[in-house]
Amino acid sequence: MTTHRFVVSGFADEIGHDLEEQLDVLEDLGIDNLDLRGVEETNVLDFSDEQIERITGALDERGIGVTSIGSPIGKIDVTDDFEPHFERFETALEMADTFDTDYIRLFSYYIPEGDDPADHREEVMRRMTAKAERAEEAGVTLLHENEKDIYGDTPERCRDMLTTVDSPNFRAIFDPANFLEIGVTPYPDALLQLVEYVEQLHIKDGVKGERGEIVPAGEGDGNIPEMLETFKRRGFDGPASLEPHLTYAGPKSGFSGPEGYEIAADALFDCLESVDASYE
Repeated sequence: MTTHRFVVSGFADEIGHDLEEQLDVLEDLGIDNLDLRGVEETNVLDFSDEQIERITGALDERGIGVTSIGSPIGKIDVTDDFEPHFERFETALEMADTFDTDYIRLFSYYIPEGDDPADHREEVMRRMTAKAERAEEAGVTLLHENEKDIYGDTPERCRDMLTTVDSPNFRAIFDPANFLEIGVTPYPDALLQLVEYVEQLHIKDGVKGERGEIVPAGEGDGNIPEMLETFKRRGFDGPASLEPHLTYAGPKSGFSGPEGYEIAADALFDCLESVDASYE
């Protein structure tokens, strides 16, 4: 008997570009939620009206909910103009309303190579605060993903943002493999600094180090079963979203293919079952 309370979701564009293929695989795996990032090689913020109508219709027909808008907001240089990007952020808010989700995934700006992130702290905080205030008005929660080379790639700077912005509408995604990529041990080291702010998990495992291999959950250095156990003990009932990147991991997206996605899903289910078994 399954006793975990995690909402299993996933970035379905890692399965393939075709909408029906994405939904077929999710259904076969028994996953009835997705993080909406892309369909037909089109980012969610660039969907046409026709695509929106078709995607919402297909999701309703299949009974699949949208966990988050997997936006690329914040994936620009911190030195780039903010106003055009803030306008694009408004589109992300519109998509959250359109697809009936409370969450938008976002990032905290690339730091120019060779620069000290501390030199850009004030500007990062200004930008993140502006978005958090707008999110409060819209009733949406922004989820910051730790990713290499952005301001919030270390647990220390993630916590700095979360405490400085200090908004209930600005919370954290915890991605173990992204911490591994910068040489940080996700569990327990990074998690100890961030656990009270985490509202979504990205399930991606890897081998520690800059060129570390991406592997299914539980097969790397992410200590994912132990991480899940900790969240379960805390009563966490948020999304655990597959973002496996088993075939390709790039700056804008990743890819696993149908077979790789199934391997990743089975590995996650095995980790969840191991957590359940500890309570039997």
